[in-house]
Amino acid sequence: MNDYFVVAGLSAIMAGTLVLPFSVKRVEEELEIFLCVMGVMAVSISGVWSLRLAEEALREPMAITAAVTAMGFAFRAARPRIKVWLNLLISRFGASLSVFLIVIALGLGSSLGTAIISALALAEIVTIFKFERQYEIRLTVYACYAIGLGAALTPIGEPLSTIVVAKLKFPPHNADFFYLLKTLGVWVVPGVLLSAFMASRGAALAATGAAGLKEDHAETNSSILLRSAKVYIFVMALILLGAGLFPLAEKFIAPLPTWALFWANSASAILDNATLAAAELTPAMTDRQVLFAIMGLLISGGMLIPGNIPNIISSAKLGIRAREWAAAAIPYGAALMGVYFILLTIFVK
Repeated sequence: MNDYFVVAGLSAIMAGTLVLPFSVKRVEEELEIFLCVMGVMAVSISGVWSLRLAEEALREPMAITAAVTAMGFAFRAARPRIKVWLNLLISRFGASLSVFLIVIALGLGSSLGTAIISALALAEIVTIFKFERQYEIRLTVYACYAIGLGAALTPIGEPLSTIVVAKLKFPPHNADFFYLLKTLGVWVVPGVLLSAFMASRGAALAATGAAGLKEDHAETNSSILLRSAKVYIFVMALILLGAGLFPLAEKFIAPLPTWALFWANSASAILDNATLAAAELTPAMTDRQVLFAIMGLLISGGMLIPGNIPNIISSAKLGIRAREWAAAAIPYGAALMGVYFILLTIFVK
């Protein structure tokens, strides 16, 4: 009976964690605090409070928070020079190749510079380019796919990758700093390159010389520090949530076949993929299950604005509406899901 109440309580917390941020505006606005409360409740219901868990929850967010803070100040310092660098790049390589190279740099660079900084840089770059608006929307969408994929290669790239390494650092996976690069690299890098190619298509024809999308505001000291604090709380909350939901994930999610994990994670289109990773990943899963689950999260996370951090930041700063995003992102994301599922099924044994 006690186990029944634990499962029921954790199921209610998991359902609330996945549904409320999407359906209640106040929860969406205060997501970090909400997840912290849900994490504390989950750990309390599971009865897994320990000094080691508390230390882990305080320690694990430090690396990505430090990276976000340092890169935030570095980006703000470099901001006045970005227009000069872009003009030099375009004059030498042309619009299409320049966009291709920029998206690759943002995508792969996000693994060390963080997805947040790459998304901010993307918003700045898009406002400097003088492209037709519809093309700029497509450019932003494809670039965010590249950033979302590339940031997953290291635990400092984005909250999802931080959570994956934190949850799988013990046997049998023994995840370290390079675990995601070794596990995902051969799958993620082609996705970044393909997204960069898609972003570059039509760049030369879309150049208008007139202003398209506009960035909402410049970075300040307070906005950089506030964002860093939110990242810290967000990751800490996910550590607690993952630990608290572990009994539920071990009982019901770990036994799922890989195809079910992959397609179930298409929910990441409307639900933050880091939250889903915290709720479902467990060391009891095989390497194959982990790979299918993460790739499902990463790809579907690009389809709609709430799916991952780059989408949220870029759309907010550039004023891209949800319907505009979906029109450009869903067809590409659906095609990627299908292709990746076939390739993973064939080549990953």
